[in-house]
Amino acid sequence: MSHRNNDKQGRFRSKVIAFRVSPQENSVLERKVFLSGLTKQDYLIHCMENKDYIVLGNPYVYRSLKREMVHFIQLFEQIEGLDDLELDELEILKMMLEITISMKRKKEQKIKASNRTI
Repeated sequence: MSHRNNDKQGRFRSKVIAFRVSPQENSVLERKVFLSGLTKQDYLIHCMENKDYIVLGNPYVYRSLKREMVHFIQLFEQIEGLDDLELDELEILKMMLEITISMKRKKEQKIKASNRTI
């Protein structure tokens, strides 16, 4: 039997919520979760509650940032300019740049979840 999954207020999380997304929406969600360094559950809860969350500079987040940078370098080699990027790609690029720029100054970045669309 697994252990009880309580949140910070001690509430037991016993309800399961599932929903369907398109492959493109799933890709965007996965990329945002990787960049945030949170679990998918925690990321979605923060977004749902419009709470800020802290992105800590750790090897997992740095690998995700590197993977996204490589992705965008390859993407920019193929396209003419920012006008050719899809809205989802621009959203990921904005999030990645916010995290990268702020982590240059300090080891963590507070992200406003309400600015992120899923």
